[in-house]
Parts: sequence; C-alpha cells; structure tokens
Amino acid sequence: MPRLIPFLVLAALPLLGQSKKIVVQGLSASEVRELQQSAPTGVTIVSVTNDRLPAEIKDADGIIGAVNAQLIRSAPKLKWIQTHSAGVDGMRFPELINSDITLTNAKIVMGPNIADHAFALLLSLTRQINVAYADKTKQQWDRSRHHPVELSGKTAVIIGAGGIGMQIAQRARGFGMSVIGVDPKDISYTPLLDQVVRPDQLDEVLPRADVVFVSAPLTPQSEHMVGQRQFDLMKKGAYFVAVSRGKLYDTPALVKALDSGKLGGAGLDVTDPEPLPPGHPLWQFENTIITPHSAGQSDLMPGRRMELFKENIRRFAEGKPMLNVVDKQKGY
Repeated sequence: MPRLIPFLVLAALPLLGQSKKIVVQGLSASEVRELQQSAPTGVTIVSVTNDRLPAEIKDADGIIGAVNAQLIRSAPKLKWIQTHSAGVDGMRFPELINSDITLTNAKIVMGPNIADHAFALLLSLTRQINVAYADKTKQQWDRSRHHPVELSGKTAVIIGAGGIGMQIAQRARGFGMSVIGVDPKDISYTPLLDQVVRPDQLDEVLPRADVVFVSAPLTPQSEHMVGQRQFDLMKKGAYFVAVSRGKLYDTPALVKALDSGKLGGAGLDVTDPEPLPPGHPLWQFENTIITPHSAGQSDLMPGRRMELFKENIRRFAEGKPMLNVVDKQKGY
C-alpha cells in the first residue's frame, strides 16, 4: 500500500496542471450552468458582471466576453478571449494585438441570421414593402406607387466573402442572381460565387452590380472603402445593403447618392454614427430602411453560439486548435 501513494500523487498532477478558470460575461444563469456541465474536468466557469470583471480576470486563463487594454495588463495568465460577436474592431489595441493571447470570434454562427436580415432589407426595397408600409400607416390603398423589381438575373457584389458574406451568396444564388465576391483572402472554388476579386479591384466590378452588400469586418484597410467614387460607379437604380459595420461606407457620400436619385434604395442595419441620431439626413428617405443593428439577433443564433463556446472551451482545456481564430494583425 505505501508504494501506491507516490503513484496516486503523480497521477493527480496532470489534472492539477490542467486546471483552468474561464470567466464569462453576458450569459444567463442557465447558460453558465450548461457551459460548466459540458466543460472538461478541471475547468471552472465563473459568471461575472462588469463590476466584478476586474477582480475575477486577474487569475483567469480565458474569458468569453470583451476586454480592454487595462484588463489585459491586469491578467498575466490570460491566454484566450472568445467574443460574442463576429466583429472584433473594438479590441484592436496593442496590448492584445502584440500578445500571445488567442482571440476567437462568432463570425460563422451569426452568418445565417445576418444574411436573412440582409435579404429582408433588400426584398423590402425591391418588392417595395417600404412603400406599402408607409401607405398602411395612412390607411391608403394605392397600387400606382408600386414598381417592384425581380432579383433573378441581377448581379450582387458582396464586399466581404467570409462567414456572413457566403451565407448572403447562398441566398442570392437561390434568387437566381449572379454573385461577385470581394475579399482579400484566397477563396477556393465554390459554386456560390461566379467571380472573386481583391478589394483593390472593387471599382472594376461595381458598374456591374445591381445590389452591393457590405458584410466585411472593419479594419484600418476597410474603413470607408465605399465612398463617393464607389457610389458614382454603381448603376443608376442599384441597391446598397450594409450589415457589418457602418464605417465601411462614407455616410455623406451615401446621403448624396440617395438624394440625387442615383440609388434605388439602401438597407442599413449599421450606420455611422451609431445609433443614428434624430434629425440625421438618412432618416428622410422613403427608399431607405434602417434597423437598429439587430441583424445579429435571432431565435436560433444563441444555440449555435453556445455550441461554439462549449467546443472552444473543450479545445482550450485540451490544448487543441481553436475554432474561429482571428488574425489579430489583420482584424478578422
């Protein structure tokens, strides 16, 4: 029996070495319990409020939530950050970018609902649901104001052919559209895209676009990549739909394109500034539909995101490659 004691102690050491503390923000009590129940042995899930985060993150190995530079400096053990969102532009500071901390996001799990929203905005414009709704508020029945547009045979240019953009492409294909993707990455052949071009070739394909979707991440390189020149290059009557970040397009240039009648309409889930203040010129256009950055919400998205959280917790605890790893230098 005495000979077994050293063996038992040694056998327990790997479990002790695998102990991980992961703090989580913005989840319900039931979701926290679900994460803890599915977590590997040795992983502790700690739910925190904003006021408790500075204290709890000091000895944390990982966090599901958001951080700032001060929190990074106070967390010497931190090795992993999982965001709730697809975009990570709010965390582009040197303390994170230049660290060995792994950053993962929710870019794929939000693809279906954001793509649905993008097409809801587009169809509201092309089928002139916006006109019908305005008439409804006045209890007015007027078919003469309706001039719907079919999507079959039209061309969509999708700026950002990632997790969200490819879901938009899938839906565009379903409506019989030709699809051009604009992305800095090398994209393998897919029947969803007729053509893929680099961002520096955007101006070459814009004149072919009947619809321009903006679904790219916000980085220093992508900020205001759609400006006055790009709106000028679009067809008269083209539609503009933005569902990622408002700073990817130049707002005054969009206002000018709408005011001049160049665009057939705009569907905006994201704006700059955001929220869009009362009295802003964008509110005045009947052919502009604005939603309050709500494309990322849906009934099924939280379940997909929870499965991502569970899988990444398991991979983090076991030292395996993570899902949805962000290139911190590039910002996506």
